Amino acid sequence: MELHSVSWHETAEKMGTDPERGLSRAEVQKRLSRYGRNEIRESKRQNLLLRFLSQFKDFMVLILLASAAVSFAVSRIRGDSEYIDSIIILIIVVCNAMIGMVQEVRADRAIDALKKLSSPHAQVLRSGRKQSVESWELVPGDVVILKAGDLVPADIRLVKSVELRAEESALTGESVPTEKDAGTICPVDATLAERKNMVFAGTGVASGAGVGIVTATGMETGMGQIATMLENEKAPQTPLQQKLKQTGKVLGAGVLVICAVIFGLGLIQKIEPLDMFMIAISLGVAAIPEGLTAVVTIVLAMGIKRMAQKRAIVRHMPAVETLGSTQVICSDKTGTLTQNKMTVVAFSGAYGEEKLEGATAQFSLELASLCNNSEEHEGKISGDPTETAFLRACKSRKTELEQAFPRVGEIPFSSSRKMMTTAHRFGEGYRIVSKGAPDVLIARCSQMLKGNSIVPLSGAMKARILSDNSRLAEKALRVLAVAYKDTPKLSREDRETESELIFCGLIGMEDPPRSGVKAAVAECKRAGILPVMITGDHAATALAIGKRLGFAKENSGVITGSELDRLSEAELSGKIFDYQIFARVSPEHKVKIVKAFQRRGMVVAMTGDGVNDAPALKGADIGCAMGKNGTEVAKSAADMVLTDDNFSTIVSAVREGRGIYKNIRKTIHFLLSCNIGEILVVFVAFLLRVPTPLLAIQLLWVNLVTDSLPALALGADPIERDIMQEPPHKKNEGIFSGGMGFSVAVEGCLVGALALLAYTVGRIWFDVDPQDPVVGRTMAFAVLSLSQLVHSFNMRSEHSVLKLGIFSNKKLVAACAVCAFLMVSVILFPPLTAIFRTTALTGLQWLIVAGLSLFPLLAVEGEKLLLHPAKKENRHLP
Repeated sequence: MELHSVSWHETAEKMGTDPERGLSRAEVQKRLSRYGRNEIRESKRQNLLLRFLSQFKDFMVLILLASAAVSFAVSRIRGDSEYIDSIIILIIVVCNAMIGMVQEVRADRAIDALKKLSSPHAQVLRSGRKQSVESWELVPGDVVILKAGDLVPADIRLVKSVELRAEESALTGESVPTEKDAGTICPVDATLAERKNMVFAGTGVASGAGVGIVTATGMETGMGQIATMLENEKAPQTPLQQKLKQTGKVLGAGVLVICAVIFGLGLIQKIEPLDMFMIAISLGVAAIPEGLTAVVTIVLAMGIKRMAQKRAIVRHMPAVETLGSTQVICSDKTGTLTQNKMTVVAFSGAYGEEKLEGATAQFSLELASLCNNSEEHEGKISGDPTETAFLRACKSRKTELEQAFPRVGEIPFSSSRKMMTTAHRFGEGYRIVSKGAPDVLIARCSQMLKGNSIVPLSGAMKARILSDNSRLAEKALRVLAVAYKDTPKLSREDRETESELIFCGLIGMEDPPRSGVKAAVAECKRAGILPVMITGDHAATALAIGKRLGFAKENSGVITGSELDRLSEAELSGKIFDYQIFARVSPEHKVKIVKAFQRRGMVVAMTGDGVNDAPALKGADIGCAMGKNGTEVAKSAADMVLTDDNFSTIVSAVREGRGIYKNIRKTIHFLLSCNIGEILVVFVAFLLRVPTPLLAIQLLWVNLVTDSLPALALGADPIERDIMQEPPHKKNEGIFSGGMGFSVAVEGCLVGALALLAYTVGRIWFDVDPQDPVVGRTMAFAVLSLSQLVHSFNMRSEHSVLKLGIFSNKKLVAACAVCAFLMVSVILFPPLTAIFRTTALTGLQWLIVAGLSLFPLLAVEGEKLLLHPAKKENRHLP
């Protein structure tokens, strides 16, 4: 149906709708059943079987499967029918695949929940009433009301348009907003870009307003038709996941090389080839951290869920990692740093500053409430923010005032006049009330109110009033003056009406700072993050607010938009750290500011709420859109949506991002140090030409149980109290930066050495046959597992675990308790001892195992005690 080629009247008729009333609720339900939800159909998700099979694509898992196949072949060649190693390898790989599949399903559900939280809304007309509905509820025939900043929710034939322009680059490639005209009738063969009487789903309203009829929803829209041509695309992996995937490939390739070298050395030493196969398999199993990828994914998902609960909805997964490296936060003032709610806070009259509850102040507020176009209905006030502030501060209700003094005329406010005047019935005559800029209004006054008297307004008094005005303005207050006069009749001349007025006083207003913002700004500075305030206010006002909130000091400078225009890119980049406050700034200037910081190597977070903020939000490393007052276009361009429009929430999100990143590093540190210990045990035993201390099945058990559960618990570790006293981590820093690679190697060697020591003690002192070291293997198996459980507590912080509290991470305590129970069961429970080839230990042997297992905690605690006080924090920005 080519509705762009017919008039909107014909469109309404064909769509069966009334542009003045819209559809009824019953009709909407009927059409929703017929056309379905207004959504772009996503690529079909894999069923559970395909999800399960996809878990076997990982390079490290393929090595494990190869190990199982080799183990099976060796058993067949030997004819010993001992396939337990192959079976256990397969069981463990299947368990890992099950965990990965379950996690994918959970992640999909979490993402669906986030989509629901951040789903766009649309203003519609239904049964003659305006209402807001979620975009998916729209049906063909719905009447939609559009305004600047809205995301167009469906394909719409315009009925009305007022200077309407649409940003359609996502659909048509046009870089400049397209002008729209409801009255145009386009040719039948007009392209999407040429259909001036329509707006399309997925585009944005750049300016103006309009009303239109929905002609297509979901996959029938222009955007939907494009979507049907696209191949299925997977969500991109985060940079950290990509690094881990690459690390896994390198690790896997390294394992193959090492196994090949060891196999070759074994043949040179004339060791039985089948035995060498089993040694190589054991080494491969020891080297592969099977649970690493799954653990990292789970930690990211848990972090995003926590952030959503704290009013920060992450739309793009990489934003979680980038948050942890944020170095500059550029914040809009109005609504983010302040409440976006003008409030009367000061009054100055004939006697100077007076209390708001005083008689003169309340009389002035009554006059300001009369000379006022805001509305008061059922206790709710709506209208211009400045005018609503007068109504909230006035003890008398506007409805009562208007009944006592009915309005009979108005001279509206204009930017050239800088004042507004209204006329009201007052007894047998009229009362004229004016409010406006103090310097303009005082020039029209000849008298002033002083207590209960009216006195002449001298030149000296005018000078003092203007001085009071300057004093209030220096406090970052917006100041308006109020005056009135009583007259027996109304003049036809505006100039005469607004002359010979009686000056009442100056009313000072402000947009109060949000609670917690000052503390959040201070926290930013402690964390090595530079907070920057961007506002459209005058420089003096911006500086006063900036000082009050902690953005600026007494000697701090302010730069305005006009000054920015006079600076080249190079000059701005050179001076960008000289200013923390940018005043009289347009959305275009925001992009310049972001790019200037980025050219200096900074990771920048930017807040925004308007259509024109979208370029800055996209250009910033982290774009933060306002969830309450932000436009849909801004939300779509952002990486994160703040549901409470609060600067403090950004700082909380940065804190969470740092915590998530640090917890992921803890899990990687823990898993890789454990695997190095396992490799060391097998490799050193081979070099010493002694029987292998650990069998493949035992190594798999350690990797699946002892490693994975504590690693998951570390991912849920509470964020450290001093995390915001550390400098931001660099965006592109490696996984093993900050000395982590060295720590992983040293700790891995320690764990491996302890297991080898246990093996040696058991084999020499307690085993009957040193060539069949059942006790030695059991002790090595126990020490390797239990020492890793103990070592997991070392991972929690650079601080002493005693200072943090052993039980402050209850999940880790529970995970270690479960793992310890399972480990002991494998040694004591006869059916399991047969599978894992272990034997029950004596009291003395358990005592040796316990002592060796606790040693990592004692060693690392000693290191922290000696080295941690010497560590210095570097909080300086480059």
